[in-house]
Amino acid sequence: MNDCDKVTASVCTINRNFEREVLGKLSRLEAKMDTLAGNGQPGRMTLAENRLVELERNDVPRTVIERFVNAGIAGLISLAIALHGHWWK
Repeated sequence: MNDCDKVTASVCTINRNFEREVLGKLSRLEAKMDTLAGNGQPGRMTLAENRLVELERNDVPRTVIERFVNAGIAGLISLAIALHGHWWK
């Protein structure tokens, strides 16, 4: 005696449809995980990590003086934008 003999046919059909739906979603999830982690080849995460390592290697450290100069320029630009209406009157 199988499970379908014990319950009504509609309930068994609903269970089969549910199982197909869950298995379909599971297979799509597995495919997405393979593209992220890599399936025998570098995945997206590995490629992203390699890009970050390359960027960190090429990063130019900023000195304190450069940071003060950048802050001063940004302050002057902000001041000019804020007061531009008062200068042209």
